Amino acid sequence: MAKLGKRTRAAREAFDGKENVSVEEAVSLVKNNANAKFDETVEIAMNLGVDIRHADQMVRGVIGLPNGTGKDVRVAVFARGAKADEAKEAGADIVGAEDLMETVQGGTIEFDRCIATPDMMPIVGRLGKVLGPRNLMPNPKVGTVTMDVADAVKAAKGGEVQFKAVKGGIVHAGVGKASFDEAKLVENIRAFIGAVARARPSGAKGTYMKKVSISSTMGPGVSIDVENAVSE
Repeated sequence: MAKLGKRTRAAREAFDGKENVSVEEAVSLVKNNANAKFDETVEIAMNLGVDIRHADQMVRGVIGLPNGTGKDVRVAVFARGAKADEAKEAGADIVGAEDLMETVQGGTIEFDRCIATPDMMPIVGRLGKVLGPRNLMPNPKVGTVTMDVADAVKAAKGGEVQFKAVKGGIVHAGVGKASFDEAKLVENIRAFIGAVARARPSGAKGTYMKKVSISSTMGPGVSIDVENAVSE
């Protein structure tokens, strides 16, 4: 068995016996043990009581975190003409049409969010097998297929987070940086959990939120008391 490093041992000791704690205590634990040489991302993982193989149990949505994510989001926009100009003026990192499609087909994906105007979807649709598994496929349900490209770009750059349940009913997202004040992280986490709660699908039966935990990029995770998380 590999020998654990001093930092890892200390973190595990700090988390020992800590389960189903309040959001505030979980944030304090994670922040105090995020000791990497970079500003670690605080991540949330939620285990939901859904089976995504059934269309009426899919969980998907978007939430603008009140304090942003702390991440520099690279945005690509499929648009032409005036809409392409609007996207560039709003701060989009990459703007194109067929040329951008060819770049993505060639295996170069240098963006974290993809937005498209409706008329571009026949082109973007060809990229489903590439963008879909990466959760990058534009979708009108989360506001990434729109004529309001400027607003969509600004929202993506300003801390908007998309979420989607994957195999096993897991939802995962970054909700801030370890350098954030504890109060701001707590606010972001409660906002995210609230958004997932509101996105409960009609086909979900029984317990919807089974487990919620947070961690930093390099640190262990701690579970949050679900009732506490959704009570406020």
